[in-house]
Amino acid sequence: MKKPECIDYASRHASFEDWFQTPLGRAMLADQRHFLHHKLGSLTGARQLQVSVSHRIPLTNGTDFSQKVMTTPKWFTSIPDGVVVCDADELPFPGDSMDLAVLHHTADFSPLPHEALREAARVLRGEGTIVLVGFNPLSSWGLRRVMSRHHTGPWGGRFFLRRRMEDWLRLLGFQVEVSVTRFFRLPLQRSGRRTSGKFGERLTGNGLLPVGAYYCILAKKRVSARVPRRPAWRQKNVLGVRGAGTVSASRGCPPQKLNQPED
Repeated sequence: MKKPECIDYASRHASFEDWFQTPLGRAMLADQRHFLHHKLGSLTGARQLQVSVSHRIPLTNGTDFSQKVMTTPKWFTSIPDGVVVCDADELPFPGDSMDLAVLHHTADFSPLPHEALREAARVLRGEGTIVLVGFNPLSSWGLRRVMSRHHTGPWGGRFFLRRRMEDWLRLLGFQVEVSVTRFFRLPLQRSGRRTSGKFGERLTGNGLLPVGAYYCILAKKRVSARVPRRPAWRQKNVLGVRGAGTVSASRGCPPQKLNQPED
C-alpha cells in the first residue's frame, strides 16, 4: 500500500509568505484588501480574528474592532502584541468569543482544513461573520497548479472548490451572504494588464464567470450554540508564553529544501 504523502507545511507556509512579496503576490493581496475593506468596513464589534499562514499578511486593518488578534503557525523570537502562535485547527480561544473571523488561505495550507473551519466556527459568536479566502481551482491558477512541478508559493496549497466551502459552512450553521471569485490575471509575474474591475465583479457576482484566481465567501453564523471541539488538546505540543497567549508546536515533517520560485 502506498504511504500517504508527508508534507512539510512549515516550508510551504514560508514559501507562500515570501510569494506575497513578488509583484503578482502584492497585486493579489492589494485586491483582497480592497474587497474586504469594502465589504467589512461597516462592521463593528469587540474582537476580530485573522487565521493565516503568517502574521505579516494583515488583511483587515481598516475594520473598527476593539481588539484585533492574528494567529501564525510558526514561532519567532519576537512576537508582536496581538499575535498568537498556534495551529489553525486548535485555536486557544474560548467559544463564542470573536465577532469576526477571517481565514486567509487557511484551508489551502492546513493539514486539517475541515477542523480549521470548525475551530473558527466554534470561537465565533452567534450572528458573527466569517470570511473565507482561498484559491479557485476552476481558474487559470488551478490549471497552473495541476501542471506545476514545484510546490512553492501558491502551488504548494490545495485549491478547494468554492461550492464545497459553502457546503461546509452551511453544515456548521452559517448562512452564506457573499460568494465571489476575483482577480482576473494570469498566474505569471509578467502577465500584462489584469482584467478585473467593475466588469469582472459584475460577471462573478452574477455567477456567469466564476474563474477568478481566488474566491471570497462571507457568511453569518446563525446558531447560538457552541460548535463542539475535539475532546482533548495534544498537551505535549502546547507551551504557555507570557504575553503571547498560547503557543502550539508546529506539526508535520522535518524541514525540506524547496525549489526556488518560478517567475
